[in-house]
Amino acid sequence: MPLRTRRSLIDLDDLAIEELDEIFSRTAAFEERRPEPRLAHTACVNIFFEPSTRTFTSFNLAQLRLGADVVNLTPTDMSYLTKGESIEDTVLTLSAMGVAVLVVRHPVEHYPEQLAKHFDGHVVNAGDGAHAHPTQGLLDLYTLLQDFGSLHGRCIAIVGDVLHSRVAHSVMAGLRRLESDVVLVGPNGFVPSEYATGGVRVERELDAVLPEVDAVMLLRIQRERLTTMPIAQDDYVARYRLDARRLSLLKSDALVLHPGPYNRGVELDDSVFRFPGWRYRQQVLHGVSVRMAVLDLLVNGT
Repeated sequence: MPLRTRRSLIDLDDLAIEELDEIFSRTAAFEERRPEPRLAHTACVNIFFEPSTRTFTSFNLAQLRLGADVVNLTPTDMSYLTKGESIEDTVLTLSAMGVAVLVVRHPVEHYPEQLAKHFDGHVVNAGDGAHAHPTQGLLDLYTLLQDFGSLHGRCIAIVGDVLHSRVAHSVMAGLRRLESDVVLVGPNGFVPSEYATGGVRVERELDAVLPEVDAVMLLRIQRERLTTMPIAQDDYVARYRLDARRLSLLKSDALVLHPGPYNRGVELDDSVFRFPGWRYRQQVLHGVSVRMAVLDLLVNGT
């Protein structure tokens, strides 16, 4: 067996463009047929310091379908939080037990990256503060690719609270790697003008943008990361909610995505669920296979 370095996935810039292609290729293969137990006898530990439904369940299913040994820990299970042990000592202990993969979600930005410096294994960032959420970014990109084939030259709008969205930051990075045009739409408090750089532009009026875009990704307002709302909710709804009138401004083959959870009546209304290009269910579906592909790539290499 060839020697491998211990790879981690902290954000999408950890992956070469060839590795992005490889992940998408494996995702398609895993969706076509049930895989062999490629993670048999591989111990995976999931540590979520923030509540999660989609990501937590998706990683669990991905690991189990690949035949891994899975352990789920909550903060109350982590002795270092109550007994004075450092997190470095904790990950050293897990490594000594033969744990090969840590999947970590944490409210502090760059926390998974710090773990990766001390862990003799693979760390997968399942979301760290407002910094990054690479596997969600990958499944969003894969969902777009399933419809468009290529994202080169496609115009993708990301609408809402970009500043506090780890998903948006990872998706933006992935879209630029795949040579898409990215337009961020929202008030200044959610989309600072400084984001307009390197093929990314910032717009304030959603109605003016919708006719030109190939896809729209809606974001919820990250209230848990806000001290005050930079815009009144009624004003936000009036200017940025996707509804039947705004859907009519889109191209006939445009797509609408949402990383979830979505808030009915705020960033979208029920008319979005009847729109032919609504892809939320497909995003969730692809999430398990994308995470299988990531785990397979990290553990088994190319």
